[in-house]
Amino acid sequence: MDSMDRQADYAYMQQALELARRATIETSPNPKVGCVIVRDGQVLGQGWTQPVGQAHAEVQALHDAAAKGHDVRGATAYVTLEPCSHFGRTPPCANGLRDAGIARVVAAMQDANPQVAGRGLSILREAGVEVECGTFPDLALQARELNIGFFQRMETGKPWVRMKVAGSLDGITALSNGQSQWITGPAARQDGHQWRARADAILTGIGTVLADDPMLNVRGVDTPRQPKKIIVDSHLRISPQARVLQGGALIVCAVPDAEKQVQLEQVGAEVICLPGTNQQVDLPVLMQELGRRQINELHVEAGATLNGTLISQGCVNELLLYLAPKLLGSGAGLFNLPELTHVDQARVLQFHEISQVGDDLRVFARFK
Repeated sequence: MDSMDRQADYAYMQQALELARRATIETSPNPKVGCVIVRDGQVLGQGWTQPVGQAHAEVQALHDAAAKGHDVRGATAYVTLEPCSHFGRTPPCANGLRDAGIARVVAAMQDANPQVAGRGLSILREAGVEVECGTFPDLALQARELNIGFFQRMETGKPWVRMKVAGSLDGITALSNGQSQWITGPAARQDGHQWRARADAILTGIGTVLADDPMLNVRGVDTPRQPKKIIVDSHLRISPQARVLQGGALIVCAVPDAEKQVQLEQVGAEVICLPGTNQQVDLPVLMQELGRRQINELHVEAGATLNGTLISQGCVNELLLYLAPKLLGSGAGLFNLPELTHVDQARVLQFHEISQVGDDLRVFARFK
């Protein structure tokens, strides 16, 4: 293949990625995928993943081409993830491309779902379809980043855990008297709600619920659905009247209380018991449970104690840190972590992205 053809492949895959970004958060637990069908330099059809239970990107692209009166036989399909090969809520996309007469499929990367994991590509190859996968590593990385929670769940059985914290440059999240509104500016707060909206679920601890009585929902941002709410409450101290329970919530305890559980269930909450050591919730087991419930991305907004425990127990993948250009001197910190005796014991992260949002700094850092 000459360089011009390769450049065209690259451009069409970029176009497919742009389509994938149009897929809404309602695709979860499925990944966001884009597809472009091309023949002789003409785009015949394009599509992206629809809300869960509806058409995948490849089927949308085939329908788009048919609606425009195009025959896709002999065409190339550019798709940001290997076409699925199993019957789930919808038929296999690999079969659909094969049966439509697609001659060539270029996939950004292989699916991590063990029900697929190369089988979709094999179905196509066995049918005589020319297949390329992973040709452009930078675009494969973009496809993975777009679905980082899906890949995390497929590969580990747990969601991608993003912990959001906001404070001053000297690491203070609230004054000693409890005042914290507002350390960061309105742009950072709205950006934080964008990240809430992206998540499948938001997790906090009972300390935050008792101190702030938060709603823990998405506000000021257009969203087709609210994330699930999860409260870590080892001793079931939450009040049935807590605002966070409006619309339902999952409460995770370590010490059962049958009477309190009935009260909480009467207001629409679900209670599960996952006991760990010292009458505290087993957080790694909770992560496995959330993966079992098909949570791809988990957004944590909690206090320093739960933040520190989640980090210490290896439950956090990424920090979303907003830093205001202020010095507050003393007060509540970002994380309560065990004291170290040597600098080499530090938990090491890698900066992923740093940008300015309004007057504040937004830092993404990932644990190595």
